[in-house]
Amino acid sequence: MARILVVDDDVLILAALSRILQAEGYQVVTHSDPVLAAREQGFDVVLTDFMMPYLNGVELLSALREKNPKAVRLMLTAAADFKIASEAVNRGEVFRLLGKPWALSELTSSVRQAVEHRRLVEANERLTREVADKNEELLEINQDLERRVIERTAGLLDGLISALDYRDTETQWHSRRVSLYARRLAQEIGLSGPALDVVEQGALLHDIGKIGVRDSILLKPGPLTPDEWVEMKQHPEFGYRMLAKMPYLHEAALIVLQHQERWDGKGYPLGLKGADIVVGARIFCLVDTLDAITSDRPYRKGRPMSVARDEVRRCAGTQFDPALAEAFLNLPETEWARIRREVEVMEEAENRRWNGGQLNAKGETEPARASGA
Repeated sequence: MARILVVDDDVLILAALSRILQAEGYQVVTHSDPVLAAREQGFDVVLTDFMMPYLNGVELLSALREKNPKAVRLMLTAAADFKIASEAVNRGEVFRLLGKPWALSELTSSVRQAVEHRRLVEANERLTREVADKNEELLEINQDLERRVIERTAGLLDGLISALDYRDTETQWHSRRVSLYARRLAQEIGLSGPALDVVEQGALLHDIGKIGVRDSILLKPGPLTPDEWVEMKQHPEFGYRMLAKMPYLHEAALIVLQHQERWDGKGYPLGLKGADIVVGARIFCLVDTLDAITSDRPYRKGRPMSVARDEVRRCAGTQFDPALAEAFLNLPETEWARIRREVEVMEEAENRRWNGGQLNAKGETEPARASGA
């Protein structure tokens, strides 16, 4: 039941208004003193006279609005005061202004509309809250689902990278090193946030397409024939096709596709040149050379960082983006040594995990049992 506050200094009019509104089914609270009325709270509609002692109608509504901001405001005024009241009402958020004496149908209709307006406002606020709550709940669900998909896909990709590293024994842990090298160089040129993650992901996954290359070619100890090189050079496209359909890996997939391109346009598979190559692929091209020179190979030991720096300096503007080469040369050698050591620690931890115990069904490490146990 709607609660109506009625205020008029004429007690006869006040009584008449009360009877009319009670007959309409409303709970009615009346006051002939506007000062006392100003203390009321918890009503849906206020109907007040304009000309009253101590507080006029607009002043009363202003006082009531502080404690009852959602109440719908109606005002009664005599015809002689209508112009003055209208000007005041225009500054006071009054729902409707009614003349005195009133027409019964207009009075009851106006109060009914005011009550309905209050209910609609409340319903709208409630629905808005419910929608906001549901949206927040859906956002949390979607974020959780996205997080799970990313975690599971990342786990799958990490397994594929590990499989590739173990398959191509010359490059074990190569993908991890170049991904961190690439992130550090990207930071040096001002990339941040998600852009850094894209560069790291693209570098980490750069050779994923080699899974599609035959073992007889990938693991061949001697030089490849021209036909074998044709198949080997397809691995960037193989990798791109594997990753491009995953929305959150689309940008990283472009790095995979372009990681064998060169600044001078002499790379593959597309022969892109200069800034047409995505920045992540340009970064990878440089740090891949860094890792190739400084890492051990079956046919040679890794060479000093000074050799890698000389090579980057020599190939700036041909193989490498010259601005990236300059950024690389500005970084101290200790940065690259730190990253290499970080990956070595990862490798040592994984070796201990596998060599020092067996994995149970939950993926937890258990101590190796003594012989005969």
